[in-house]
Amino acid sequence: MSDDDTSVRNTDAPRRQDVSRRARSVARLNGVQALYQMEMTGASWRTIATEFQAHRAVQEIDDEEIAKADRKHFRKVLEGAVEEQTRIDRAVDAVLKSDWPLKRIDPTLRALFRAAGSEFLTMPKVPPKVIINEYIEIAKAFFEGEEARFANAVLDAMARELRPVEPTEPPAPT
Repeated sequence: MSDDDTSVRNTDAPRRQDVSRRARSVARLNGVQALYQMEMTGASWRTIATEFQAHRAVQEIDDEEIAKADRKHFRKVLEGAVEEQTRIDRAVDAVLKSDWPLKRIDPTLRALFRAAGSEFLTMPKVPPKVIINEYIEIAKAFFEGEEARFANAVLDAMARELRPVEPTEPPAPT
C-alpha cells in the first residue's frame, strides 16, 4: 500500500463525521419544525414524522441538496419531546419569570425548548454543550433579535435541571 492510499483513507473519516454531524443538525432543525407543526395543527407526532421523512428530510439551498436528516435522531427527538413534554415544560416554566409562562412564549421557541429537552432527557451520550450550541444556532436561523440569547439562557438552565452533574465518588481508601 502506498502513502497515497493511507492519506485517502484518513481523510474519509473526518468527511463521514462531518456528514453525520450535519445530518444530526438537520434532524434537530426538522424536529423543531415538526414540533411547531404538531402544535399548530394538532396532528400526531407519528403523522408529522412520516410527512417530514417523506418530504422534508433534506436541507436545500437554491434547489441544491446540502444535507440529509439523520432519520433516527429526528424520530428520537420527536418521540422524546412527546413522551417527556410535561417534564420538559415544567423545567422551562421553572426558568421563566412567573408572569411569563411557557404558554406565552413564541411557539417556535416552545418547539425548540421541547426538542432540546428531549435530547437532554433521552440522549445521555450527547453532551449538554452540544445540545445547547445546536439549538442556539437553530434559534438564530429563526430569529434576528434577542431570542437567541434568551434561548441560550433557558437552555443552559434546562441542562442543569434535566441533566444535573452527578457527584463523583472519592476514591476508596487503600
